[in-house]
Amino acid sequence: QVQLVESGGGSVQPGGSLRLSCEASGFSFSSYYMNWVRQAPGKGLEWVSSIYSDGRNTYYADSVKGRFAISRDNAKNTLYLQMNNLKSEDTALYYCATRLGDIGYWGQGTQVTVSS
Repeated sequence: QVQLVESGGGSVQPGGSLRLSCEASGFSFSSYYMNWVRQAPGKGLEWVSSIYSDGRNTYYADSVKGRFAISRDNAKNTLYLQMNNLKSEDTALYYCATRLGDIGYWGQGTQVTVSS
């Protein structure tokens, strides 16, 4: 079955960096558009970034543009999110997500906390 497993979250001070990973299985990872979304405490889901199946095209929310970088390694079935210059407002549960046909899939999320 489709599985998405995020890792790499943690606690960091403002200005710090983290690299999130999402290991995918159960589907042809290299054929699908992948996304990162996040949910801050008490708020709704926020789209963060997306990447085409071949990795050539990437997209970012204005709130993270210039600080975050999405990438993928199709040989390892893994999606990444490099997060630099983290701010307190980046504190959230981060999910990787994809859609296969009409069905959306999400991982369990990895917590990122930015605090001094």
